Amino acid sequence: MFWILYNVLFTFGYILMLPYFIFRMIRRGGYLKGFLQRFCVFSDPEKLRIRARPRIWVHAVSVGEVQIALRFMDEFRVKEPKAAFLLTTTTSTGHGIAGKRLNADDVLAYFPVDFPVVIKKALTLFKPRALVLIEGELWPNLIRIAAANDIPVFLVNGRVSEKSERRYRMVRVFFKNAINRMTLVCVQTPTDERRLLSLGARPDLVRVTGSAKYDVARADDTGVPAVAAVLNTLGVGRDDLLIVGGSTWPGEEAILADVFKSLRGRIANVRLVIVPRHAERARSAAAEISGRGLCVSFRSDVDKPGHERGDVIVVDTTGELMSFYSRASVVFVGKSLAAHGGQNIIEPAILGKPIVVGPNMQNFPGIMRDFLDADAVVQVDDAAGLKIAIEKLLSDPALRQKYGVRAAAVVQSKKGSLRSTVELVAGAMKA
Repeated sequence: MFWILYNVLFTFGYILMLPYFIFRMIRRGGYLKGFLQRFCVFSDPEKLRIRARPRIWVHAVSVGEVQIALRFMDEFRVKEPKAAFLLTTTTSTGHGIAGKRLNADDVLAYFPVDFPVVIKKALTLFKPRALVLIEGELWPNLIRIAAANDIPVFLVNGRVSEKSERRYRMVRVFFKNAINRMTLVCVQTPTDERRLLSLGARPDLVRVTGSAKYDVARADDTGVPAVAAVLNTLGVGRDDLLIVGGSTWPGEEAILADVFKSLRGRIANVRLVIVPRHAERARSAAAEISGRGLCVSFRSDVDKPGHERGDVIVVDTTGELMSFYSRASVVFVGKSLAAHGGQNIIEPAILGKPIVVGPNMQNFPGIMRDFLDADAVVQVDDAAGLKIAIEKLLSDPALRQKYGVRAAAVVQSKKGSLRSTVELVAGAMKA
C-alpha cells in the first residue's frame, strides 16, 4: 500500500505538471531531442554502447549539478582509471554542458521518469555497478528498486534546504523509507546532516564532506579576450569601474539600473553590465532598464553595422558570465535580492572579486556561512543597502582588494570535498 500510494500520487502530479513541461519545451527548446530516453526508449546502437562496459550511473539535474558530476567522475578515475560512467541529466542545458565535456568512453542520456516500469527497464538495461545521485535527487522508486537489486546507492554533495525539509516532513514516511535504503549519504554541512536525521535517516548513513562547488570552481580565461574586445567596442576602458550583475532575476535588473543611475552622477567612469540568469530574458530585462531612461546595448549586437553604445550592456548570450566577471570592479550575484535562493558566489570569488548579495541566499547556506565568517562577501538587506555597498566599494580600491583576496582565499581553503567523497564511495562499493 505504501508504494502504491506513492506511485498514484506521483502519476497524478506528473500529469498535472505535463502542461508546464510542454511549455518549457516550446519556450526554451532542446527538450524534444532525446525525449523518449525519459521513458527508457533507446535505439539499438545506443543499447549496445551502454552495455559495452560495466558502468557507474551518475545522475545530475542541470548545469550546476552536472559540473559536480563531471568532477566526481574525474576524481573517481584518479582512483580507478578504467572506470566508465553513464551520466543522466534532467534538463537540456545540463545535457548540453555534459555533452561537451564527457569522456569518450562514457554515455550520456536523459533521466528516466520515476515510474516503476520505467525504472525497472532502465536498471535492466544499464546494469550499473553503483548509482550516484547529485545533491537533492532522491527519487523513491529509483532508490527502492536499485537497492532491491543489490545496487549500492549514494548521494553526493547532498543538501536539504529549509523549504525541502518542510516538504519532506509532509511525506516523512516516504522519505524515511527511501533514504534508509541508500548505502551512503554525503552532505555539505552539519545543518544538512541534522535535517536528514530529524527526517528519520539512520546516523550511520550520513557523512558531512563539505561543498563540492569549491572543487568545481575554476578560473577559465579562454573567453576573456572576446569579452575584452566587446567591452572595448562598447567604450568600456580598462580604467572604468565596472559593475557586473550576474545571474539576475526579474526585478533585479531594474534595481541595478536605479543604482547605476544614482552612482554615475557622482562617479564619472562607472559602467554597468547585466547578465540575466536565462539568456531568453534579455529583452524583458532590457525593457525594465529602458524604462529607467537608460539606453541598452545587447552583447550580440556589438558586431552589427551602426550599433550604438548604450548606457548599460545586457548580455544575451550564454557561457560568458565568468569572462565578464573577470573584468568586474564589483560583482552583484543575483536571485538574492528580488528573488529567493541565490546563485553561486564561488565563481566571482575564485577570480578575486568583491561580491555583493541580497538577503536571500537560501540555496547556499553553508557557503554563505563560510564567506560571512571570513568577511569575504557583503550581504545587504534591500536596494538601498545595495546602492550604499556598491558605492563604498567603488570609492575604495583598497577595500575592493581586501574583499577580493579574502573571497579567493575561502575557495582555496575549502577545496577537497570530492576527493574525500570519492574515498568514501569507492570504499563502500568494495565493502
